[in-house]
Amino acid sequence: MLVLFDQGTPKPLGAYLKGHTVKTAREQGWSALSNGELLSAAEAAGFEVLVTTDKQLPFQQNLDKRKIAVVVLGNAQWPALRLYADRVVVAVNAAVAGSCMEVEIPTK
Repeated sequence: MLVLFDQGTPKPLGAYLKGHTVKTAREQGWSALSNGELLSAAEAAGFEVLVTTDKQLPFQQNLDKRKIAVVVLGNAQWPALRLYADRVVVAVNAAVAGSCMEVEIPTK
């Protein structure tokens, strides 16, 4: 799958997503886009999953008819996130267009 990391998603997480192609919004030149614009640009570029730390995105955007899935990280702090990277991998692998899944990451 072609996976897009939004700003705030720790780049080292990409190493855990073996078999997927991971790019960042910054690499794509999309740092200044609003959430809706980012989703549209990502879909147009063929991205299948957006991984974000923005917990409000699913409430601000209607994802039902989108061609992209959204995975929301419950905690973006890499020391905590790396311990639960397997949860993110499961969520990305299970992602279906138009869906949103939040991955709970304990803070301790």
